[in-house]
Amino acid sequence: MKISAAIITLNEAAHIQDCIASLDFCDQVVVVDSLSKDQTRKLAREAGAKIVRQEFLGHVAQKQLAVDKCKHDWVFCIDADERVSPELRASIMALKEAGEPDLSGYEVARLSYHLGRWIKHGGWYPDLGVRFFNRTQGKWGGYDPHDKVEVEGPVGHLEGDLHHFVFDSLSDNVKTNDFYSSIMAKDLSLAGKRPSLLKLLLKPPFKFIECYLIKRGFLDGMPGFIIAVGAAYSMFLKFAKLWEYDRDA
Repeated sequence: MKISAAIITLNEAAHIQDCIASLDFCDQVVVVDSLSKDQTRKLAREAGAKIVRQEFLGHVAQKQLAVDKCKHDWVFCIDADERVSPELRASIMALKEAGEPDLSGYEVARLSYHLGRWIKHGGWYPDLGVRFFNRTQGKWGGYDPHDKVEVEGPVGHLEGDLHHFVFDSLSDNVKTNDFYSSIMAKDLSLAGKRPSLLKLLLKPPFKFIECYLIKRGFLDGMPGFIIAVGAAYSMFLKFAKLWEYDRDA
């Protein structure tokens, strides 16, 4: 059983080497880079990865391109700010040593590190998703930026977590919320959704209540509170930008 790893990057020089180092169980690593301005491609090439330069096509199309560029049918998809934990690596190695799996793919739990701790509540964990799959039976789907692997056939579960170093700082968090809220607002606008004062008033506080109380973000201490406020702010931005798109149409 041969395994390829697929990664998309943009200015990930601070992360790419550690990411690739955690993929030592793979027989090939493919990096599709969105014309980074830093040393991402150089560092990835030095770590043994195959490099493909491609202007960003959108999350779904870019990740599928990385899969298409892989040499082997079994593919592990990972982001540059993620690492395969030792427990997850052991699970994949056990499959690899047993031969070709009977299933079409495997879901993985993702555990994120933010504000000095692993975040286990507030809807952040286990954050399950298919990451290891046979590309003849699966592909990237969903919609930008909410991409997901869609597999035809039975799916199993791999023990061990995918470690996610989600933001470098709170400032990075704010910039990311701004970036993704723009994409989501544009998608809503293209789908014909109209701005609503009621949603702008109610969605953000409900999002805070969901993250902090219903999904027990308070158990993560101060980081849990900050994350819940950030989620509410992102929700506000999405619907405020939808109003802006409608105004400018």
